[in-house]
Amino acid sequence: MRFLFAVFVAIFSGIGSPAWSYDEIQVADGGTVTGTVTLDGQVPKPKGYNLITLPDQFYCGRISDGRGWRILQPFQVGPAGEFRDVVVYLEGIDKGKPFGDEGAPKIEAKDCLFVPFTTIVRDDQTVTVVNMDPVMHDLQAYETSHLGPRVLFNVPLPMNPAHPRNLKDRSDAGMYHKHMAGAPMKQLVNLSKGRRIFVMQCGFHAYMESWGLAVTNPYFSKTDEQG
Repeated sequence: MRFLFAVFVAIFSGIGSPAWSYDEIQVADGGTVTGTVTLDGQVPKPKGYNLITLPDQFYCGRISDGRGWRILQPFQVGPAGEFRDVVVYLEGIDKGKPFGDEGAPKIEAKDCLFVPFTTIVRDDQTVTVVNMDPVMHDLQAYETSHLGPRVLFNVPLPMNPAHPRNLKDRSDAGMYHKHMAGAPMKQLVNLSKGRRIFVMQCGFHAYMESWGLAVTNPYFSKTDEQG
C-alpha cells in the first residue's frame, strides 16, 4: 500500500511519466489490493478567505467561521489519521479490465463549494458541472504540474432562473432557498501529454476549489471515510 500511495504522490507532485495506451481485455483471474491511507504528521492549516473582499457575502457567508472568514480545508483527515478523498492509482498498466460505464463525472456548485472536492476522469472525457446555488459562479479549470498551469476551459455557471433574486431580504421568506440546478455545463478534459492533474476554481469566489485526476487505466480508487 505504501508503494501505491508513493505513486499517487509522484503524480500529484507533477512528476510526469510517459503516456500509455491501454487495451481493454477480458480478465479471468484478477487480483485485489486493499489497505488504508493515513496521513503521517500534522494536518496542514486550512486556507482562510475574508468574505468582505468577495461577492455574495450574505448567501456564501452562511458557511463561515462566524468572524467573517470562509475556511477551505483541502486535507480531509479523520481522528486516527485516516486520509479521505485520496486517489490510489496503479501506474504503467497497458492492458486489463474494461473501464466502467458510469457516464460523465458530475460536479455540483453547492453552498458555494464544488462537490466532490476530488474527481476522477478519463483523459478526453467530458465532465458535467451544475450550479445549484442562487448566485452566479464562474468556472475556471487549469491543468497543472511542475511546468506551470494551462487553461482548460473558462465558462460561466448560470443559476436556475426560478431562484429568488433578492438575497438582501433577511426575512424568513427571503432567506429560504432550495438547491435548484442551473443549466449543466459539459466540458472536455483534455490534458497535455504527461500531465494528469487539473484544478477547478470559481472566478468570483476564491474559496471554491476542486481537484481532478485524469487516469489512463481503470485500476484506481478513492479512499472513503475510513481512508
